[in-house]
Amino acid sequence: MRKLMLVVLCLLGFASVAMAQNKIETKWHCSKAAAAHKFDVGDMPDHSYQIAQGTCTATSSGSGEKSGAYTEFQELWKASFTNHGRFNVTMDNGDMVYYTYEGSGSTDIKKPASNKWKIVNGSGKQKGIKGSGTCSGKQNEDGSSDWACTGTSSMGT
Repeated sequence: MRKLMLVVLCLLGFASVAMAQNKIETKWHCSKAAAAHKFDVGDMPDHSYQIAQGTCTATSSGSGEKSGAYTEFQELWKASFTNHGRFNVTMDNGDMVYYTYEGSGSTDIKKPASNKWKIVNGSGKQKGIKGSGTCSGKQNEDGSSDWACTGTSSMGT
């Protein structure tokens, strides 16, 4: 009976470590998209789709995020946009973390943008990672953008 209790306590301890929530707080600076292709829909003025790719650098990260590369689809409608995409992050140790996101904002760069993200997997020590959170950002005159992202992650079993 005593051994059984020890085994149960060990399993509970391992499960709690495996499911521990880690806080994510990262600030990103994203350069102007390196590639962007815009297609007018043609149903009315100021309605288009765009696909874009670019890179970002972590300017502040408590979780070891170093750089990222995004590919996203955007729908621009009059003075607003919605988007969704993938963000592949390289950690300080070279491991990767893979995110999906969706967001919205205004084409007026003076107004903020936002998104919700999920971590779908990772490589190396990050394999099995899951998480979610939000980002708020602003667009800059030169086509770059700055983002402040917060959320949580946990390692799956």
